[in-house]
Amino acid sequence: MKFNLVIILGLLLITQSVVAQNFKLMRYDEDYSVLKDSTRTFYNKLKYIQLSKNDKFYLSLGGEARGEFNYALNEDWGEINTGRDVFFLQRYHLHSDLHLGDRIRIFGQLRSGLEDGRKTGPRRIDEDKLNLQNLFVDFVPYKETDKSLILRLGRQELRYGSGRLIDAREGPNLRLYFDGAKVAYSSPNLKIDAFVMADAVVNTGVFDNTSTRKPNLWGIYNTYITPKGLNFDFYYLGINRKNARFDAGVADELRHTLGVRFWRNGVGFVYNFEAGYQFGLFGSDNISGLALSSEIGYVFKYITGLPALKLKSDYISGDKSPNDDKLGTMNALYPNGGYFGMNPQAGPANLMSVHPNLNWNPAKNVTLTLNVVFNWRNSLNDGVYGPSGLLRLSSSGSKERYIGTAYMTTFSWKINDFLNYNIGVQYFKTGSFINDVIPSHKDSFFVGSALGIKF
Repeated sequence: MKFNLVIILGLLLITQSVVAQNFKLMRYDEDYSVLKDSTRTFYNKLKYIQLSKNDKFYLSLGGEARGEFNYALNEDWGEINTGRDVFFLQRYHLHSDLHLGDRIRIFGQLRSGLEDGRKTGPRRIDEDKLNLQNLFVDFVPYKETDKSLILRLGRQELRYGSGRLIDAREGPNLRLYFDGAKVAYSSPNLKIDAFVMADAVVNTGVFDNTSTRKPNLWGIYNTYITPKGLNFDFYYLGINRKNARFDAGVADELRHTLGVRFWRNGVGFVYNFEAGYQFGLFGSDNISGLALSSEIGYVFKYITGLPALKLKSDYISGDKSPNDDKLGTMNALYPNGGYFGMNPQAGPANLMSVHPNLNWNPAKNVTLTLNVVFNWRNSLNDGVYGPSGLLRLSSSGSKERYIGTAYMTTFSWKINDFLNYNIGVQYFKTGSFINDVIPSHKDSFFVGSALGIKF
């Protein structure tokens, strides 16, 4: 099934002569109440549909279409010899945002993700023909000019911090969602979210996904900005999984995470430091996991294009011994795999990595990135995990540590306020560990090219 350019062309006609938009990663964070006095164009009328004489009763509509071409060579490093793979992905979202005064809001979003041409069929992140991505109601018992308290009930996307533990996962064709309840307090210097959620079992048909129903993710996430502008995150997260699989075995998992993050964005010196400790039970074994990450860099304010040179590094624990009644493998929960590159081959468990990167805007609305990621196993008695945290390669008794090196470049072009084009190229050179455990090991190569529009 080829990407439907008719939809793209039709939406481009709609978006002519429209004021600039600032689309959010989480579409429910957008606010179009400012258009109440400027609904002269068809597009503005779509974004702000007044439902009563009271301006606070209105409906906003929006959506997205994205087509993605992928070329993959030896994505499995030659383990099962999939060889060359060429496939297409399509994503369609359509949402409505209903505001019933200042105290009640209902947000709903449909999604359709389609895959065509992949040799082994769609992955779990590729296809879901039609389903609900978001459907929640907000109750606002308290609201002032710069403070609010919101109770959100229903299906919803979540993202916290830099997305290292909980993220909506914008990169894959299918984004994550959860069913549950969240209480969110917001003020200029303090944000507090407390939530209890159940994740989903995704099937490829029409409205055939199921919820785990029992809560398996809960936590409290706090962001504090000091009067001097320093940014801190403090959080607790809990997870409960049946038949969780690690290189150490398969068992039920009850895990708790305590973490802190300290960060600064902008120009000049920038940084992002995060530390997390995990404890709990894996079957009858205790859990003890540790993750330390850092990102330091400099954004050159007085050089054209604001080039940013950064260095990321990660220390993520693995299991030291299968016989010590303790699981040391860190569980990244629901991470943003893109933190480790455009098509990460090694994910955030039993990993040590160093990741220098350059980000530059050589022309208006154009972004170029260059990345290299060096990957090692933290523990020689644990395997390699994928970007979602699932076990990818068992340790197999190998005493080799180096996983491999990823070389990446991406090009992004914001064609206009609504249309974007991205292309990325990645070459992964296998290291001594992969060469040891996969007899017919092969380097991998990946190209991804995506054209998308939001309205």
